[in-house]
Amino acid sequence: MIPFKRLELARRQEVFDWFHQAGRLGCEYSFVNLYLWGRQHAAFVEGYLVVFSHFYGHSMYLFPSGHGPLKPVLEALREDAREREIPFRLTSMSVADCRAVEELYPGQFKFYPDRDGFDYLYEIDHLADLKGKKYQQKRNHINRFLESCPDWRAEPITPAWIPTCRDLLDRWYRIHLEADPHMQYHLEQLALDRAFQNYEALGLDGLLLLDGDKPIAMTIGSLISPTVYDVNFEKALGEVPGDYAMINRTFARYIREKYSQVQYLDREDDLGLPGLRKAKESYHPDRMVEQYSCVLKEDIDAV
Repeated sequence: MIPFKRLELARRQEVFDWFHQAGRLGCEYSFVNLYLWGRQHAAFVEGYLVVFSHFYGHSMYLFPSGHGPLKPVLEALREDAREREIPFRLTSMSVADCRAVEELYPGQFKFYPDRDGFDYLYEIDHLADLKGKKYQQKRNHINRFLESCPDWRAEPITPAWIPTCRDLLDRWYRIHLEADPHMQYHLEQLALDRAFQNYEALGLDGLLLLDGDKPIAMTIGSLISPTVYDVNFEKALGEVPGDYAMINRTFARYIREKYSQVQYLDREDDLGLPGLRKAKESYHPDRMVEQYSCVLKEDIDAV
């Protein structure tokens, strides 16, 4: 079997550079996400970085990231799946990735679009400025926020602010679990806890929105590449009109000022949730990072 291991913080820059040089798009190709969502393990195989994931009873491999001949690494993953007695399934694939696999293994794989996993990319200037008629409703929401919270302020999240962020999150989860007790937030809560425990070591940025001294919204993010910035977490209590619109715009402006080279904000996927999809579409994404998966046809019945 391939000796997959948990990624260590010491390899953050190495993995960041690897993904960037390979030209991968999407929040899956982020050291921060691989580290925070802890059921993922990685290894270097045949000149590629490969990631093995296990979520909700399903095992899969992130499409390999690297350069050079692709077939040797795919053969190594196929053998690894055989030894683990699991279906050989690749995820987070682009259209070009699908074509490459089909060329190497004609007719042997079944391909599936993962619309729920498409990432929404926005030009950072569009979210920071909200210019034009299509953003009129967002500007209206922000005006309502400003009327309701004349004493608002935004604070960059530092270790000193983390206890306040934890209090806000405790309230957020309590509110949402009361509204829908069937929602599953456990993995997200674990990821946020790891983010706070390793906040500076992971190079995270965050912004806390307050009304006076009362926290009402927060965002945490990280660089995926020098030009693409990932919004890892965004929470607002919903107690003040326009709080989500305000934290969205304020964080976009904060990141634009801090990282002048960033061109896009990746606000990740919508998980197939209708409300989340509607919210992301309402900001008019400039690009969608399409995601596909494939399964070896002989393994389909075991998926």
